[in-house]
Amino acid sequence: MTEEGALMMHIKILGPGCMNCNTLALRTQEAIAELGIEATIEKVESYQVIASYGILKTPGLVFERKVMVAGSVPTVQRIKELLLEFRSVQ
Repeated sequence: MTEEGALMMHIKILGPGCMNCNTLALRTQEAIAELGIEATIEKVESYQVIASYGILKTPGLVFERKVMVAGSVPTVQRIKELLLEFRSVQ
């Protein structure tokens, strides 16, 4: 639990470990650090698991089992916007 009493967020980066996947992971880490969000980031490289999310093109960005991005690498600013939007509806 974080200081505010909220549960720690679980984020997944879906992809085979390519350059775009690594870039997405780095940008996501930067976004959560800038926002001060408590989160774990898990890299998922298993094609079976990736397919279970319905993603046909990697990389994928998943917040708590909800696919937020598939097939592109958003900017740090866009990831921050997605994080804030996601947390506001939780």
